[in-house]
Amino acid sequence: MVTTSSRDDWQVVVVVPARDEEQLIDRCLNALGDAISRLTSVRPGVDVDVVLVLDRCIDGTESKASTRRWVRLCRADVGNVGRARALGIEAATAGLPPSRRTWIACTDADSAVPRDWLVDLLDLADTGIDMVVGNVRVDLDELPPTVRQSVGVGLMPDGHDRIYGANLSFRRDAYDPVGGFRPLSVHEDVTLVRAFRAAGHRVHASGSLTVLTSARLDGRAPAGFAGYLRDLLPTVRLSPHIPTTSALALHPSPDRG
Repeated sequence: MVTTSSRDDWQVVVVVPARDEEQLIDRCLNALGDAISRLTSVRPGVDVDVVLVLDRCIDGTESKASTRRWVRLCRADVGNVGRARALGIEAATAGLPPSRRTWIACTDADSAVPRDWLVDLLDLADTGIDMVVGNVRVDLDELPPTVRQSVGVGLMPDGHDRIYGANLSFRRDAYDPVGGFRPLSVHEDVTLVRAFRAAGHRVHASGSLTVLTSARLDGRAPAGFAGYLRDLLPTVRLSPHIPTTSALALHPSPDRG
């Protein structure tokens, strides 16, 4: 746990499910470390707890993560991303009083959050928002050269309808009453967002709050983001406004449906 003075009463919980991510876990945790440093420099009273859920990992993910003392390792044998996220939240919030203002931030082990991610999330939380649904940028360097130029790019506006578990965060006191993450192998994030909205919670879809994520086509979850990317490739268009970085947000063509 990263602990500082008591200027701010927020408790931040970051939950990261992982399954055999030894190739990308360093990038993920380095980015989280930078985001925590940035947050505690701006809000020195915030406590941050990072839980990495090692779900059936048999590679070097645990070995690499264990070198960072500020990361709490939670071993699981569920083979289910919804249950893995829920277990991480349960581990991180156990013992916290219900009255403690707690913000839960979810990302993935194949993703890298921006430096201001946690700062921006708490700024939004302070306005009374209960959930932030962020955007993702795909690392085009991971795509085969033959398909890189066929992938459409562009930024999504606020109010977009995309939902990504790699960039989803919310208040604990709103999460618990709706039943939390369901034990689903896919669309656990979509189901949770729908539950928040059905309960009347304030859900903000941010197009500018963006997380870098892997462009691999063989994902860990069936019909997850990798499957979405495989389906998207034949139908996307190339935006005329190409940002300078090669890590760009997917922008589907209007006729995708």
